[in-house]
Amino acid sequence: MPGWVLWVVAMCAFGIGEMLTAGFFLAPFAFGAGAAAIVDVAGAPELAAALVFVFVSIATLGFVRPIALRHMKVPPAIRTGAAALVGKQAVVLERIVNHEGLGCVRIDGEVWTARSLDDDVEIEPGKRVEVVQIKGATALVAE
Repeated sequence: MPGWVLWVVAMCAFGIGEMLTAGFFLAPFAFGAGAAAIVDVAGAPELAAALVFVFVSIATLGFVRPIALRHMKVPPAIRTGAAALVGKQAVVLERIVNHEGLGCVRIDGEVWTARSLDDDVEIEPGKRVEVVQIKGATALVAE
């Protein structure tokens, strides 16, 4: 069996191993095995292919892994605008009755038109509700 085939098999094994694990640890070895396969196909001796594997693997592990780890640890997106109101508590100011088109709540000091998430539920003034969704200028709320 030609040497390049073994390097391709090793590259696939490292690639599959990387997909099954986290941390970008096996991928550099997959890159090294791919580079070694290219060198082997070019007709270089086996020792040259092995040295290319070691060099490319170490270089990728040392230079690319820290960059990949920084990108994997992206902080969660900050919710702004109306999306930031989802999950907040609100106080019902005006009785919420969906079939009559009535309802008003105060969310963080702002007055919003409101509808109940469940069409059959009427919510009386003074009750605390949770904002489930914002649709346009209307808050969908649930008790």
